Amino acid sequence: MRDHDDVPTIIIEKDSSSGLGSFVLGALVGAGVALLLTPRTGEETQALLRERALEVKGTAEERVRDAQRQLEARLDEARAGVQTRVERVRDAVDAGREAARDARTDLEQKLETSKAAYRAGIDAARDVVTTVDDEAEAPG
Repeated sequence: MRDHDDVPTIIIEKDSSSGLGSFVLGALVGAGVALLLTPRTGEETQALLRERALEVKGTAEERVRDAQRQLEARLDEARAGVQTRVERVRDAVDAGREAARDARTDLEQKLETSKAAYRAGIDAARDVVTTVDDEAEAPG
């Protein structure tokens, strides 16, 4: 059972599983402590520190190169995806333009047909009126 006088403890954790900085810092601190606690001469300690620093540097550089390769691969995938989408949009726009052209051509043809029918109707009406007028004027 919990005592009421206990102060609650808050623990904050930060997940940095891929933290290169944490890795380098841990490696340096670990190497430094190991070297300082072992009985060696100053020159031996300096040589070991140099060697360990070069190892850490090499490991860090390799991790950076790996990260760069992964980033480049992801960027290439993203570029390919964007290019595919751009091509799809371009194809859709072209199809829309072609459909609009076809619709306009069809509409213009229908309009011309309607105009011709209207003119033919007017001409036929004139002919009827002229024939009726001619018959009315004819002696008969």
